[in-house]
Amino acid sequence: MHVVRKVAAEVVVVVTNTRHTRSTFRLFPVTALLVAISGSGYGVVLPEERADVMYHRYEGGGVVVDGPSLLIRKNFAETLSLSANYYVDNISSASIDVTTSGASKYSEDRTEYSFTATYLADKSLLSAGLTNSDENDYQATSFFFNVSQDMFGDLTTVSLGYARGNDDVSQNGNEEFSDTIDRQNFRVGISQVITTKLIIGLNYETIDDEGFLNNPYRNYRYLRNPLDSSQGYQLSQEVYPATRTSDAISLRAAYYLPYRAAIKGDFRYFTDDWGIDANTYQFSYTQPYNDRWTFEARWRWYEQQQADFYNDLFLFASRDNKDYRARDKELSEFSSTTLGIGLTYSLPSFHTMITRSSISVHWDYIKFDYDNFRNLNDTDILPGEEKLYDFSANIVKLYFSLWY
Repeated sequence: MHVVRKVAAEVVVVVTNTRHTRSTFRLFPVTALLVAISGSGYGVVLPEERADVMYHRYEGGGVVVDGPSLLIRKNFAETLSLSANYYVDNISSASIDVTTSGASKYSEDRTEYSFTATYLADKSLLSAGLTNSDENDYQATSFFFNVSQDMFGDLTTVSLGYARGNDDVSQNGNEEFSDTIDRQNFRVGISQVITTKLIIGLNYETIDDEGFLNNPYRNYRYLRNPLDSSQGYQLSQEVYPATRTSDAISLRAAYYLPYRAAIKGDFRYFTDDWGIDANTYQFSYTQPYNDRWTFEARWRWYEQQQADFYNDLFLFASRDNKDYRARDKELSEFSSTTLGIGLTYSLPSFHTMITRSSISVHWDYIKFDYDNFRNLNDTDILPGEEKLYDFSANIVKLYFSLWY
């Protein structure tokens, strides 16, 4: 099963990207592709040499996803940085999509490997990377290339990026089904040092997807009799367009406060040719305490309009492969609120080869509210009159990091 991928870093729900089959969440992306399409960097420097071990766990909406991740980065001759990442998702799902389709709870694993090379040439930074992800019914390979350039006295950084992915989709229990997806991403960004305490950044990206873009396990529903809802409904496999083009623009700012703290703000607007418009607002606050402790607090708000061909309950079945039908709740009209905190402790030096080390714990609480997706577990109610669906999720990340 392919687990949902995010188009933004850290804990983000994929609501503007339907790259999933049965699962609903992809947590804590650290892949090279996401590095390629994330926000513009602040200054052209090589990444720090470090190693990170992480354990992540997501639990909510009947889905549990957890597993380890290992990232190692090494620099050579002050011009070249190489990194490798190993990431595992252990998935156990009895989500509403699973339970209401009549399927039983399932468990599976997803394994991902990624490799990145970064080269520093004067005031230019060139990065390239490859990612491979494997599940029992979804295999994905992607690569990216990114260029960043400092200019105007190193106060301005301009970046350009390109990423491409090729996915193979299959379906458990159906050996006759097999399809592909081709993805391309183009990005341009600029960051500007405004004052010694303020930095702002502006990003634009466009994504083109082509192929089998819906979920081979998910169904839409329609009335048995359009004139009499008491006769119930039937299910049929979703019908999606074979192409999707989306655009997003984001603005971010970081401000350093006099008492060593920092605040960050982000706004992102997303739109696509499926009719979805979405806004994301995010703020964070970071506060160090003495030389050991760092506290973080986060707030995020997301809202979107539904896709043109989404409906919780259709009157009749799709008539052909151009009569699109979707009941994926991530294409519905909904909103989510995230509250998060983090705590990092810098460990005392314990080896001459280790410049510093730290332990971090992060916790996020997310509340999802769907405006036109109904809970089909309410079986004693007429179709279309069931309660609107909502759920909450908890996400925990534990890090151990070494710099050398």
